[in-house]
Amino acid sequence: MLRGINVGGKKRIRMPDLQKLYESLGLVNVTTYIQSGNVVFDFDGEDAGQLSTKIETEITRFFGFPVPVLIRDKPRLGKVLDGNPFINQRKEDPAKLHVTFLSESPTILKLNGLSTPKDIVDEFSISGSEIYLFCPNGYGNTKLNNTFFEKKLGVFATTRNWNTVRTLVEMANQG
Repeated sequence: MLRGINVGGKKRIRMPDLQKLYESLGLVNVTTYIQSGNVVFDFDGEDAGQLSTKIETEITRFFGFPVPVLIRDKPRLGKVLDGNPFINQRKEDPAKLHVTFLSESPTILKLNGLSTPKDIVDEFSISGSEIYLFCPNGYGNTKLNNTFFEKKLGVFATTRNWNTVRTLVEMANQG
């Protein structure tokens, strides 16, 4: 998952070009989903952290701007899908749910200092390097956005709506 591309006309990357870039790195069965930088592919034997750095380097070289890349493997995506407390325990409307993916698990010290801003109805639950969000008034209206979590936790973050998370899991399971 790429953070912050094709938003408001900035950092424009066409998905066919992105697919070619991933294939040029030797990745196979590369498929993109919508314009926000979701890429599903097969890879074997390479550390995800090293691979994301390699992809970031090539994106900067090819497109001329840096983009954080977060990788989740198929088992981890499945756990994300199964672990949403807002669906599993509370049966909230999936249209109001999102997952913020973090570049790494935050430290205990950072987590201890994290709290929901006052006067908002949005909620979050952290599990490792994923944050489940419930935004009853929509993600576009929440203060619990990527920038909020990046500043508070000191990591990169990118958010996907629940439908996109489900679709990425389905795509990964087809490969």
